[in-house]
Amino acid sequence: MPRSKSSQRWLKEHFSDPYVKRAQAEGWRSRAVFKLDELLARDPVLKPGMIVVDLGAAPGGWSQMVRQRLGEKNGEWQGRVIALDILPMQGIAGVDFIEGDFREETVLKQLGAALGGAAVDLVLSDMAPNISGVGVADQARAMHLAELAAEFSAVHLKPGGAFLVKLFQGRDFDEYLKNLRSGYERVSIRKPKASRARSPEVYALAIGRQ
Repeated sequence: MPRSKSSQRWLKEHFSDPYVKRAQAEGWRSRAVFKLDELLARDPVLKPGMIVVDLGAAPGGWSQMVRQRLGEKNGEWQGRVIALDILPMQGIAGVDFIEGDFREETVLKQLGAALGGAAVDLVLSDMAPNISGVGVADQARAMHLAELAAEFSAVHLKPGGAFLVKLFQGRDFDEYLKNLRSGYERVSIRKPKASRARSPEVYALAIGRQ
């Protein structure tokens, strides 16, 4: 089946993208690592020894970068990185991966076992729906994923913890931020340079869970 013009345009843009080329050259799993890199440089919420949960982690770029940043000492990994996704993901040394829907009891039990009773310091969510091209439907699905991530964070984050989530500007965006601000000391909106200019995506960083 021939590709649509929009699909052809996306492929051409993707493979000429300097961040895609850089990710391939440096061994990163996705160009999204450069968004996280910039976000962490501006707001250094990642600290040594932290427990980090990466929601919707596949293909694993963010988990890969967080694991590298937390590092290792005397041959032991420092901190913990737990990645969750409904899609399979190739293993990353030092990252615990749980395949499944984090709303399901079996997945939450696996997470609880991995945490061993410890609370989470930082929750990351770069989740996005498969884009259909129908703006209203895509926005609704994107905000639903963001809501699920916020609910997860409300349950698992320790007091004072932080939550970084991808959002798409549009319907329900302002209401989402209003609700987020009610549960955290500070919420900032960021647009990394690696985000494509025409994309409505931004990131909300919520610090200091109350």
